[in-house]
Amino acid sequence: MTEAAAAAVPARPRRGYIDWMRGLAVLIMIEAHTFDAWTRLDERGTLAYWFVVMIGGWGAPIFLFLAGVSVALASGGRERKGLDSVEAARPMAWRGVQIFGLALLFRVQAWLLSPGATLYGILKVDILNIMGPAIALAALVWGRGRSLTARFVWLSAIAILLSLLTPLVRSSTALAALPDPLEWYLRPWAGRTTFTFFPWAGFVFAGAALGVMLDRARDAAGERRFNWWFGIGGVLIASASYASSYLPSPYASSSFWTSSPAFFFLRVGVLIVLVALSYLWGQRPWAQRSERPRFSPLQQFGRTSLFIYWIHVEMVYGILSYPLHKNLALWQALIAYLLFTLFLFWLSMLKTRLADRWSFTLAAGRGARTAA
Repeated sequence: MTEAAAAAVPARPRRGYIDWMRGLAVLIMIEAHTFDAWTRLDERGTLAYWFVVMIGGWGAPIFLFLAGVSVALASGGRERKGLDSVEAARPMAWRGVQIFGLALLFRVQAWLLSPGATLYGILKVDILNIMGPAIALAALVWGRGRSLTARFVWLSAIAILLSLLTPLVRSSTALAALPDPLEWYLRPWAGRTTFTFFPWAGFVFAGAALGVMLDRARDAAGERRFNWWFGIGGVLIASASYASSYLPSPYASSSFWTSSPAFFFLRVGVLIVLVALSYLWGQRPWAQRSERPRFSPLQQFGRTSLFIYWIHVEMVYGILSYPLHKNLALWQALIAYLLFTLFLFWLSMLKTRLADRWSFTLAAGRGARTAA
């Protein structure tokens, strides 16, 4: 494609409902961490707290799934501008490497700011440690695919494989020979990892497969059609997964709530439905009456999700909130969560304004140099 032809390719508007869904994950993430850190121990056996934990468990799958969607959408946009598939996917692969580097930097920050933290804790595996490599690998797979069908098949197959191998990996005795920090990336280790490559990276590949399909939408009608199919397909996947959970397991050792492929596919089905519901919410009639898009707090949270993740964890678990740690009744934790969320939203807006001002200053400086 020539430069002129590439310039003629219209830029697609940002999909606000994807940001909205990511913003929803931010709210869930803050809820999970605040209630975990601040709720009294004697309040944790209640049904209400069980619901809090159940809702909080959806934040990470949403983040990972949408990271995969972004791999396909961003790479597809660059490919339409004239880059070959490998070149188009390279920035997202590099983005994955950057996120992994940020994960290590985040642990260093936690070691510096948290009393009693050990150097060994820097190697702890968190969601960014899994998200970064998974994004990089998904981008490489996307780049090697020579057609939309090939990309969809390969990304889906890897997501399925990661899920099916999870019970085998977690019960394998061969992993004991690995250095502990490497083993933490493959199966859970108390106090050192909550997220492991099996099966959590599968959410990134599943999201990338859906993103390949979504990237095929060429207009508003196509976007609407795909999301209707997503809603139907997600319900079928979730229903079939739930039904299969009652069948005898083919694995010698597997737990439904942790390593079962049925639970993985059930969550993938729900995530696909959630994409369709987010799109449907974005198309609500009262939001379409003005020519200018309405400001959405959830979209704002979604666009600054990494910033919110970075600053809030230390605020919740660190010395700044030490008097609150395991010291609040459930209703008090709820009020604290709401107030803390409002504070984080204010910081999100402040960060956006400062970033916009900095970008404007840099652009003005470049313009002045060009004129000179």
